[in-house]
Amino acid sequence: QVQLVESGGGLVQAGDSLRLSCAAPGRTFSSYRMGWFRQAPGKERQFVATITSTGDNTDYADSVKGRFTISRDNAKNTVYLQMSTLKPEDTAVYSCAADPDRVGNGRYPFYYNFWGRGTQVTVSS
Repeated sequence: QVQLVESGGGLVQAGDSLRLSCAAPGRTFSSYRMGWFRQAPGKERQFVATITSTGDNTDYADSVKGRFTISRDNAKNTVYLQMSTLKPEDTAVYSCAADPDRVGNGRYPFYYNFWGRGTQVTVSS
């Protein structure tokens, strides 16, 4: 079992920046692909970004490409999501997820075995 704990959410204004963190204590963190997803009220969970276990490769949803950056620090067992130029449509609960199998493209929730509880991000206009 992998415990994931997100932090860094909050209420910001459009155009602001925010950095989310996801801590994953354990020796196996560095072997997991990690992903960020978000879910707005009444909507399905949406892929945001993913990063390979080594951090060499990343992938983003078109809606956040160029504004969000996913990164990881395996020494700290933490993955980050730096969000800039935030828009009201970015409002959602953001969750991180861990994929120990590292198969596929990481863009869908079914790739991930472990999930955090999420952190709320609210962007006012």
